[in-house]
Amino acid sequence: MLVDTDVLIWHLRGYAQATRRLDQLAGLTLSAVSYLEILQGMRSKAELASINKMLERRSATVLPVSEPITRRAIDLMESLSLSHGLQMGDALIAATALEHEMRLLTGNVKHFSVVERLLIEEFLI
Repeated sequence: MLVDTDVLIWHLRGYAQATRRLDQLAGLTLSAVSYLEILQGMRSKAELASINKMLERRSATVLPVSEPITRRAIDLMESLSLSHGLQMGDALIAATALEHEMRLLTGNVKHFSVVERLLIEEFLI
């Protein structure tokens, strides 16, 4: 299961539902894009330390943006950005899930529902 940025943010903000759902996973796997999005929202070095501690404690795997993921994300953007407003970060996250044949855990189903063959597990807060 690939965990989307929003679920990670809810966990970091202390939402018990997000923590419980992450606890149910065999391991935490996220796209490098999600990690970068989390870093982008940091406000202090203490937050950075907290994030890295959480990732270490959960033995997180951060999947890099590879050439096949990039190609797939480009295809998604070319076919869905104008018609459905697919954004770059979401295209890269969706492409990562597709390339690794993983379901995507997200609260942003609307962002990803237009991506064919993407298996989505909706996270409700």
